[in-house]
Amino acid sequence: MVKLIITRWNNRVLTALFSEKEILELGLEEKSSILGNIYIGRISRIVKNLNSAFVDFGEGQTGYYSLEDNPVSLPAQQNKMAAIPSRDLRGGDEIIVQVAKEAIKTKDPVLSANLNFPGKFVVLTSGKKSISFSAKIHDKTWKDQLRPQLEELLQGSSGIIVRTNGYRQEAEILTEARDLLKNYENVLDAANYRTCGSVLYQAEPEYLNSLKSSHAGSLEEILTDQEDVYQIIKNYLGRYQPEDTGKLRFYQDPLLSLASLYSLKSIMDQACQKRVWLKSGGYLVIEPTEAMVVIDVNTGKYSGKKNQADTIRMINLEAAREICHQLRLRNLSGIIMIDFIDMKEEADKALLMEHLRCYAALDPVKTTVVDITQLNLVELTRKKGKKPLWEQLSLAREDKTEVSAQKNS
Repeated sequence: MVKLIITRWNNRVLTALFSEKEILELGLEEKSSILGNIYIGRISRIVKNLNSAFVDFGEGQTGYYSLEDNPVSLPAQQNKMAAIPSRDLRGGDEIIVQVAKEAIKTKDPVLSANLNFPGKFVVLTSGKKSISFSAKIHDKTWKDQLRPQLEELLQGSSGIIVRTNGYRQEAEILTEARDLLKNYENVLDAANYRTCGSVLYQAEPEYLNSLKSSHAGSLEEILTDQEDVYQIIKNYLGRYQPEDTGKLRFYQDPLLSLASLYSLKSIMDQACQKRVWLKSGGYLVIEPTEAMVVIDVNTGKYSGKKNQADTIRMINLEAAREICHQLRLRNLSGIIMIDFIDMKEEADKALLMEHLRCYAALDPVKTTVVDITQLNLVELTRKKGKKPLWEQLSLAREDKTEVSAQKNS
């Protein structure tokens, strides 16, 4: 069973997802997060040798737009022109874009013309107009029965991805798909009379996404000490997840804050440390860099009686689980290179890769175990979206310092 904790830290909403044994996720929302927002943008320049463009959107912000990943773009005024092939875009053109990835360090936000409208059971997509299903849904008969109903509803206007939570929820899927389709139509209608830089769609708070992503029936309790958050969640549950309404609780204790009750500051500090100890006495060293995340596995303090091969196998298998846990907890993404302790037996290597793939499959964010390189390094990829936890915390501390300086000036 899982417990969702929502509070505030340094004036930002802090979300923590706990299982019975450990904390699974931490998230610190920016004061004005733009991830998932949809804007009217204007092409500022085309970079042909990179097959990309830079788009001005929002309040003087610039984002990176791939012409290769976005073969067709939606113009800002649907009633005046048809969809534009991205290769024909020119400087000054206005298009509808969604923030697909937040700005990370020196990199601009990544923008996409493939608009996504996520729900609890499905995700509506404007660019990919096919009907697909979560890889975790294996029931072909059920999928074949649902597909024509969705095709009739969408009429080729958009696509649908049925999430794991949607399995055997036909009525809920169709109802939610209609709502999301209406949201999409409203965005297109608004684009006809809004100016460049306008927000056409405001993404929901991250804690609502955590609710949507939680497996049906897995949540044991939703606990918050923030009245505004409580009301938003209450309204959402009443409309979309009435079965979980009784799990929402408003925490009130003037002597002990919710953050202190669950030691959230200590957990956040630990989640930013480079060294992570394993129960066996081994440890991980986690180093995020500009290009990738590098993880080293070490035997550390282990002093058991097993022979060397058994010891290395045991520590590597334990490390595989903890690495997948830390990637989710710290929201580390992109290319991840892991230097496990060297193993001589091919059977041991195969066992390690099997375990790693099983643990990676549990991550709600798409995580792919690629292979073992010639240097015996294991390569993973994890889909990028939000900033990593360490950067979220760093920005929150900078904001706190800035506010203190203003008060003292």
